Amino acid sequence: MHPAIQNKKNQFKKVVIMFFSAASSTFGQTPEMDMTAYIDNAAILFFLLVLVIFVVLFLNLDKKGNEWGVAFKTAFRKLSNKLIDAAPVAKEEDILLDHDYDGIRELNNNLPPWWKYLFYATIIFAVVYLLDYHIIGSGKLQEAEYLEEVKLAELEKANMFGGKIVDENTARILTEASDLLAGQTTFNKLCSACHGTKGEGMVGPNLTDDYWIHGGGIKNVFLTIKNGVLEKGMISWKSQLTPAQMEEVGSYILSLRGTNPPNAKPPQGNLWSEKPDSLNVQ
Repeated sequence: MHPAIQNKKNQFKKVVIMFFSAASSTFGQTPEMDMTAYIDNAAILFFLLVLVIFVVLFLNLDKKGNEWGVAFKTAFRKLSNKLIDAAPVAKEEDILLDHDYDGIRELNNNLPPWWKYLFYATIIFAVVYLLDYHIIGSGKLQEAEYLEEVKLAELEKANMFGGKIVDENTARILTEASDLLAGQTTFNKLCSACHGTKGEGMVGPNLTDDYWIHGGGIKNVFLTIKNGVLEKGMISWKSQLTPAQMEEVGSYILSLRGTNPPNAKPPQGNLWSEKPDSLNVQ
């Protein structure tokens, strides 16, 4: 087989392999993929299909008797040479520079025109971007887009919790038996190892008296559960507990006040006096 024909066949095989690899990747995705991912993969697959067709046609343009194909391929090569603007090998002696680096000579080639055109395009884009985003202000900067997305996320979060967003500022002391039972379950599972099964204190402080190291009341207790106290060995629970669960366990902890369990740890911290406007009972 003629080497040129064999080379064309090898090129065609590479493109076909690339196409079918992309196809298997596109249609072999997991069921959890959303519609956007399918559309993106379908677009890539379509592009590769067009590329395969183009390569097949291009490799066969200069067949004997195909005058239009020969003309097209000649024009394509001229355009390619114009965009690259590389000196032919026969003329490299004319653009050799005088200096020599350990036998390595340097050619004084021009910058490729396609690169210069792309550079000019980036300058035009930068001017348009400056006018649109910083002078006219019709476009939104990243910070504005971020703040808008945060607002949307807060609305979605509020809808998930029935319009109620629980954090250290809005947490309330829950008094319903079901909420306290849920808080007790969480406490026994995660907190009792350090604070004792009855809140009497072990490695951690006693939770049944009126003395608090990081402040009492539901807001302070919620914040302590949320962020933890790393220097004292208490981890942050915000990645493992939902805000509602932290409110439940915080309410349960406050319900232990005055229970006086046996073997209670001596008071630590400062005496906490609950103000009427900070009770936040629900």
